[in-house]
Amino acid sequence: MTWTMPAETAPQDRVWMAFPRENQTLGDTAAEREAGYAAWSAVAHAVAAFQPVTMIVDPSEIARARRMLGTDIEIVERVIDDFWMRDSGPTFVTAEDGSLAAVDWIFNGWGGGTWTNAANDRGLARFIAGLVGVPVVSSLLVNEGGGIHVDGEGTVLVTETVQLDPGRNPHADKERVEAELARTLGISKAIWLPRGLTRDYEEFGTRGHVDIVATLPAPGKILLHDQQNPAHPDHAVMREIRALLAGATDASGRPFDIIDLPAPETLSDAHGFVDWSYINHLVVNDGVIACGFGEEKADAVARDMLAEAYPGRRVVSVDARELFARGGGVHCITQQQPKAGAAK
Repeated sequence: MTWTMPAETAPQDRVWMAFPRENQTLGDTAAEREAGYAAWSAVAHAVAAFQPVTMIVDPSEIARARRMLGTDIEIVERVIDDFWMRDSGPTFVTAEDGSLAAVDWIFNGWGGGTWTNAANDRGLARFIAGLVGVPVVSSLLVNEGGGIHVDGEGTVLVTETVQLDPGRNPHADKERVEAELARTLGISKAIWLPRGLTRDYEEFGTRGHVDIVATLPAPGKILLHDQQNPAHPDHAVMREIRALLAGATDASGRPFDIIDLPAPETLSDAHGFVDWSYINHLVVNDGVIACGFGEEKADAVARDMLAEAYPGRRVVSVDARELFARGGGVHCITQQQPKAGAAK
């Protein structure tokens, strides 16, 4: 069986999310926890304006979830550890006949951070596949959905510090990783970024997820995080990554049209340099759910650029500051389920 991961612009049936539960990343105070619940709920409601949303909810949070999500969001009860569905959930792929399957990566909590426990989340992909009624494509690769971006035509963006992370895949090399991505996602060309954004290497980071760095809005095009301020360490990081991508080609041999998407003007918060990024958006049917950062001008520029990159889709901003304060953004907490399609 040959599997292919569709581009995120392909038609979707729904989006999967996980509702926050009390743990170290949600927050230490009642106010911090409430802000986290509200941020996840706001994204769910924004997506639900375009298409169905199913929320996995830990039994400890059922009452709160029903109160905050209302009747617009389908709720499924299951014990979970973390609530970053892009990473702990399945990656959906399609067969040559258009039928759907779910890739079940090994999830070990982003390389096994001391603050995370992935015991319950390891079975989440299979659980969701069962709800959808699709087969599971098992993988021995430790990987997360935020660590890959595809164009649907054989190209994938990955990061050396994620898939080759000793805490994830200590015995892997690029050749082995690429072979597994070819088997599970239909990839024929992997582009390896050397690293991710600076803050992503701190305590609650992923050590280099690509989905805050670069994405592929269409074959032959890359939307790239552009930190224009030399005072921010990501200015140098992104200069190196841009140079690499400028010399790269996709699976079809095409050079990339690179679209530089400026970062917000805010450089730091109470904990240091921020990794705020407009790259971390979710494409849905007829729309794009973009991260907003409370900067009217920068948020508007990002919406305009995303609307141009995804023609015919309405771009909606959701305040993502509380998401990024916990280690991710809109893309990180969502996972799209593509529509099963006709045979090619």
